[in-house]
Amino acid sequence: QVQVVESGGDLVHPGGSLRLSCAASGSIFEIYAMGWYRQAPGKQRDLVARIFSGGTTNYADSVKGRFTISRDNANDTVYLQMNNLKPEDTAVYYCFANKLGYVSWGQGTQVTVSS
Repeated sequence: QVQVVESGGDLVHPGGSLRLSCAASGSIFEIYAMGWYRQAPGKQRDLVARIFSGGTTNYADSVKGRFTISRDNANDTVYLQMNNLKPEDTAVYYCFANKLGYVSWGQGTQVTVSS
């Protein structure tokens, strides 16, 4: 019932920046959290950042101080500003949207950090 579309992945050099966007559509009412997981080849999918409808955020320790998650005024699009990117940030980033008892996932967007 909820469609999640993300974009913004790219190839960047170490120290560069990217901004990911994630738009939810369809039955968007009562979405209480949105954010991103990421998965590198051969590794588990880990939570990167999450923002709740009330504005509370949380981040993986590995990205604190470098990544910032935010939302637009309509609360149907969120952004992940990624600064000072490192090669270890290379992964497919998957946006998610949480409703009570229901999680929707985006298709994934590739972020590659390489010199």
